[in-house]
Amino acid sequence: MAVKIRLRRMGAKKAPFYRVVVADSRSPRDGRFIEELGYYDPTKEPSVVSIDAEKAQKWIANGAQPTDTVRVLLKKAEILK
Repeated sequence: MAVKIRLRRMGAKKAPFYRVVVADSRSPRDGRFIEELGYYDPTKEPSVVSIDAEKAQKWIANGAQPTDTVRVLLKKAEILK
């Protein structure tokens, strides 16, 4: 089972809000997920990123692959180097 750390879109139309989740790569974008790690709100100025560092590092150590966007957010939150 390939596990990814990716964004799950929430919020209203034209007002996105994302949750950072660990999910099976075969599940749909807003479908079933394994665990929630945090959230990302791009509508605020500056944008708000809140991710649980311990959970994220545990999943990466277990082989979960972050998507490109999540990788940037993890670097912004200083979880990845």
